[in-house]
Amino acid sequence: MDLSLNVNGSARRFSADPGELLVERLRDGLGLTGTKVGCDTGQCGTCVVRLDGRSVKSCLVLTASAAGSEVTTVEGLTSVGGDLTPLQEALRQEHATQCGFCTPGMVMALGELVDRATADGAAPSEPEIREWLTGNLCRCTGYHSVVRGVQRACAPRQEG
Repeated sequence: MDLSLNVNGSARRFSADPGELLVERLRDGLGLTGTKVGCDTGQCGTCVVRLDGRSVKSCLVLTASAAGSEVTTVEGLTSVGGDLTPLQEALRQEHATQCGFCTPGMVMALGELVDRATADGAAPSEPEIREWLTGNLCRCTGYHSVVRGVQRACAPRQEG
């Protein structure tokens, strides 16, 4: 079937099998390997992308069901100058990554939380951040530094 997606701001047209998963299209069809494949069952969160602004596990989404949608991968977060997003910078400052395998999925999922907090003007509590993290498995960090990174990213910006 012929489909189209808007991926990281670029219109993409292609043919896909009806059973193709979005993670397969992104990685194998479009070469966007920042989206990882971990468990293939939606439990680890390494494949999280944004679909029309909402974080989803791309190993559970058929490419055909995403047709016509806006997909953002971790590669789509990078600015022209290569600057990190506030969340990515905060995670870096808090040493919240180790092996890095889970990082793209966490950045995509937590980015939605940070966006909501920014829009609402209210930083999420530690329990809220930990609840948000339940869909992302990390074997290295212990999550403490990740929580601090989200708190830093949601903290009011100091002018100066």
